[in-house]
Amino acid sequence: MEETMKIPGFVMLFFLLSLKAWAQTDPPANVPQEPDAGQSTDAGQSTPAGQSGAHPGAVTYSDGYQLRAKIHKIASFATLPLFGTELALGQSLYNDPSTESTKKSLHAAVGTGIIVLFGVNGVTGVWNMVEDRHNPKGHTLRLVHGFLMLTANAGFVATAATGPHSEHHGVPTFSSESDRALHRGLAIGSMGIGTIGYTLMLFGNK
Repeated sequence: MEETMKIPGFVMLFFLLSLKAWAQTDPPANVPQEPDAGQSTDAGQSTPAGQSGAHPGAVTYSDGYQLRAKIHKIASFATLPLFGTELALGQSLYNDPSTESTKKSLHAAVGTGIIVLFGVNGVTGVWNMVEDRHNPKGHTLRLVHGFLMLTANAGFVATAATGPHSEHHGVPTFSSESDRALHRGLAIGSMGIGTIGYTLMLFGNK
């Protein structure tokens, strides 16, 4: 009874962090920032010869970049809710392996959804990182975020590969306790890495 009260807390935590992502809006990447109102240009100061008045840090992106960025951001909103749901289902199955097959099927479906999500965000994210490689602003943050998310994606694939492949009375089961522990460890570790990468970009991309 004590364990069942803890499970919804995981889902609520991931859900609240996901709401933070919805509330955060980033300025368009191809619009240069305006100078502060209090910082005016001196009347006698002129633009050096050969330089235009354009903001030196302004970067213009392709339409494909903007589309991929939008897909990447919208898809990422599902990251933490999927993690919370999968963690709750997995913990319930770990505590009671003999539970009904419906919950096991849902656990497998959510796990597949996580792999698909990370596949989509991996393609869109890496593609945009290549196009954005000459932009120094946030370059290190994007590299660390990408490395963590790709590592988590590889971990989810390994998690799926170590899932139950044998059946008992038609229900998938693990062949040994060590296989079950390995599957759980890979899943929790991958979700942990993915959460760090997600929140790093969420709170660091100001």
